[in-house]
Order: sequence, then C-alpha cells, then structure tokens
Amino acid sequence: MSITGFKVEDLRFPTSLSGDGTDAMNRDCDYSAAYVTLNTDKNVAGSGMTFTIGRGNDIVCMAVTQVAEKLVGRSLPSLLDNMGASWDYLLSDPQFRWIGPEKGVIHIAIAAVVNALWDLKAKLARKPLWRLIVDMTPEEFVQSTSFRYISDAITKEEALTLLKEKEKTKQERIDLVTKIGYPAYTTSVGWIGYSDEKVIRLTKEAIAQGFNHFKVKVGISVENDLQRLRLVRSVIDDPANFANREKPDPATIEGKNAGPTGAVLMVDANQVWDVPQAIEWMKQLEEIKPWFIEEPTAPDDILGHARIRKELKPYGIGVATGEHAHNRMVFKQLLQADAIDVVQIDSCRVAGVNEILAILLMAAKFGKIVNPHAGGVGLCEYVIHLSLIDYICVSGSMTRNVLEYVDHLHEHFPNKCTINPQGRYNVPQNPDEGYSIDIYEESKATYRFPDGKYWSSEEAKKAHGLK
Repeated sequence: MSITGFKVEDLRFPTSLSGDGTDAMNRDCDYSAAYVTLNTDKNVAGSGMTFTIGRGNDIVCMAVTQVAEKLVGRSLPSLLDNMGASWDYLLSDPQFRWIGPEKGVIHIAIAAVVNALWDLKAKLARKPLWRLIVDMTPEEFVQSTSFRYISDAITKEEALTLLKEKEKTKQERIDLVTKIGYPAYTTSVGWIGYSDEKVIRLTKEAIAQGFNHFKVKVGISVENDLQRLRLVRSVIDDPANFANREKPDPATIEGKNAGPTGAVLMVDANQVWDVPQAIEWMKQLEEIKPWFIEEPTAPDDILGHARIRKELKPYGIGVATGEHAHNRMVFKQLLQADAIDVVQIDSCRVAGVNEILAILLMAAKFGKIVNPHAGGVGLCEYVIHLSLIDYICVSGSMTRNVLEYVDHLHEHFPNKCTINPQGRYNVPQNPDEGYSIDIYEESKATYRFPDGKYWSSEEAKKAHGLK
C-alpha cells in the first residue's frame, strides 16, 4: 500500500463578478483552490487544498507539486501510522524551509498536502476527519501535534493533562453537538462590494435562516462604514424581524454587545489600517456596538494588536485575528501578549491539521475562544471538523463560540457543509467523506485555470480582462 502519484489542479471560481468575498483590502477576489489529489494503489485517494483569491494560485500549485513529490513511493503505513512524524518530514526539507521558514507560499502548499494525508487517513478508517481525531487517545492526539517552538507556551505534558480532563465527558459533547449542531455566524451579508439593498435583503434572509451573529466588512471610510452598519443594525435590532423566534441563551451572547433582539454584530477590516488609525477609526464606530474588530492591522504585528485591544477595551470592543497568522508561533505570541480576545484559525494558512491542533491547545490553555475563519471556497467544509475537535477534545465548550459561514460555492462539494434551521452547522456523518473536501469532477473541468470550460471561453476572458 503506497502513494503512487498525485495530481495538482489550479481551480478558480469567478466570484469577482458578483462582489462575493470583497473587503477593504481585497476588492477583486476570484475564490481559488490549489488542489491536490494523492493517488494510491488502493481504491481511495486523499484530497487536499489551500485557499487563495486568484492570481498567484498557479505559484502555490507549483509549490504543492514540489511538496507532493516527496510522498510518491512512500508506503501508507509509514505516512499514516504516525501523522506527527509525517508532518515533521514535510516541514524538515532544508531547501524548502529556506524560502519560509514555516510561512508564505511554501507553508500553505504544505497545508494542502498535509490536509490530503489526513483526508486519506480518515477515508481509510471510514470516519469523517473530526471523528477520526476525536476517537484518538490523548497520547495519539499529542503525537499528532507540533510542539516545536511553542513549549514556552504549552508543553506536551500540559497538553496531555488538558486532554485527559476532557476525555471522560467526550461522548456527552458528541451527543449534544450531533443533536443541536455547532453555532455559526454569517459573513455573507456584508461584503464591501454589495449594494445597500443587497445587504438589507441578505441580512433579512440570514435572520430567516436562524443566524443571530452577523459580520460586516469595514475600512473604506468612517462615513461609509457607519452608514452600512446602521443599516444592518436597523434590521438585526428590529424585533419584527425575529418574530416567532426565541431569544438566544444569555450565556451565548455574554460580553458581545448584543442588541435588543439578542443579535450580535462584528466588523472586519482585513488588515487595512495602521495601529493608531485602527484605534481612532473604531472609536468612531463605537455607537454600532460591535463585539470585535477582526484583523485591524498587519496580521503579524503582535504588539500592535495588543495596543489596539488595550485602547479599545474601555469602549467594549474586542479584537480577533488569525486568518493570516503564518504559523503557531504567531498565535503563541498573540496569546502570550494578551493581544486578542478571539482566536481565528484558518484550515490552510498554517500547515494543516497538525499545526491547528497545537493552536487549539494553546488557545484552551490561555482561555481564549476559537472562531475559525471560513470565508473562501472549501473552508466551511474544512473548519466544521476543526471546531468539533476543539469542542469535543480540547476546550469542552461551544457556549460563546461561533464558526464562520459564507453561503458561496458549496454546490461544488459532494459532502458540502449544511446549516440547520437554528443557524448552526450540522455535524458531518458520512463515513467516506474524510475531510469533506472532494470536488465534483465536472466542477474541476469547468473551473480549472486556464483551460477549463469557463476560463477558456471568450465570455470569461472578456469579463476578467484576460488575453
């Protein structure tokens, strides 16, 4: 049993034409996946991807190819029996490491390959990924986790103690989350490229879908932000829009500046501000009463985030970040500096599942909630698994957590994520879905760049300014 080969595909979806995914920093987004399939001599393949927003996806695909080549010919037991050792193997190539280290294109390329290995392991075990990891012993969980460079924040021994404390009541949490679903919030209402009319319509639709947490993009101008945010507030604070709905449990909205209906508003600047600018800008948005400002400045500016959090605390506004945090060491420093209120892991910005496990453990030790980033193709499918692992094995709570949901492109995934009528993620149950990231072959054939059916059409070339 071995890896016999692989295929890397540059998949791009034309979201720039609809304004989906737009924000103050990124106003021209074609949601894209550097997608890898690991083939084996068994009747199963491992799928993995990393997310980009269009141009440059081909560069990531080249890096994915270089990384995946290291697995060809390797036996499956040598790779899958010790996922921690396999992660170390992929991260340890000195020549690849030189162009990181552990950040940038090479790191997100490794994420695609690592995620494909976990997908393969889960499929062979006939379990969805979350269940594969939840069924691990604490010792196996720790063995699969990367502790290099973070032992000053959490040791293996501390991690084992934390995991063993949660072990006795895992089944209770599995039963509960399977019954009611995992809490979610929506970003689909507030992309920067949407008209006011579309924002109002989508916000009302999100309420009807069961959501009570809403995120809106900010950063064009204070005046524009206030105008859009007042619009959203006018909809989510109107009891008439929540008719026949019970108010949320007070514990779930504690400390979140919820309005009269129990609805919570968050804002996201996508790194567009300098530190002093972020502070002054958010002070001017105080009347909107957001729970937090996401990515207020450069993602690796730990001290900048710490200053923003300190100066906004008297205004009741928290700070969230992590979507673009390069690796576990950035998260370590954000936590050690008490620079954030909410940890936002990304399933393929850091190097895959192993590194995510390390971040979940650190967040639990430092008492911070984890709300993963999921604004992109395939990310919602990925991160429900990660939030389930956090809730069942690590933090033991989902009371104040909310997992991002965007209502875009799920139709391309046979094991797409779904939301229940209470606005919560359903728990993946298909024993053959692995990490839920398989994409229909027809979708690949249509959106493969540049030769897919869509991108090779004259209409697409004209719409996207391609030669």
